[in-house]
Amino acid sequence: MQPIGPLMIEHRLIERMIALIEQRAGRAVNEKTLEVSFVDAAVDFVRMYADRTHHGKEEDILFRELSKKRMSEEDLRVMNELVEEHKLGRKAVGELVAASEDYKRGVAGSLDRVIEKMKFLAQFYPVHIEKEDKLFFPASMKYLSDSENDGMLEEMRDFDRMMIHEKYKAVVKSFG
Repeated sequence: MQPIGPLMIEHRLIERMIALIEQRAGRAVNEKTLEVSFVDAAVDFVRMYADRTHHGKEEDILFRELSKKRMSEEDLRVMNELVEEHKLGRKAVGELVAASEDYKRGVAGSLDRVIEKMKFLAQFYPVHIEKEDKLFFPASMKYLSDSENDGMLEEMRDFDRMMIHEKYKAVVKSFG
């Protein structure tokens, strides 16, 4: 198996959550109210799973190894775009959190901002995922040997094993 296999499998779960975000944004528009618990859960999912776990493996393992290779200008350009898109996604989630906090406090106009950020994520992620799945991932595998693929797969497994510990150490730290 190549290291892009688990990443593409993770994309399918991210797509499912993004579809739910889009659905709940539509519901918020129609009902003029927000299901705050869903937004909190969606933010946690995007931050911990999509960004920290999934993008962490892309950036800290796959992209790190690819950056050691002599990649074509086009492949390098796309990889750099993907990193910038990850940053854009993080920024949008931060803005969603701020808007959601304002909504909880009853700040005027905050529902519209929450909906706007949810819709942004619903439009952003499918395009980003398609770029990775159909363009960059297949092109990137030509730079890696079987032993490099195997090493990255093992590193990705180790990375995943540590995520639950990282998350709950952060939870405990946040309370004291």
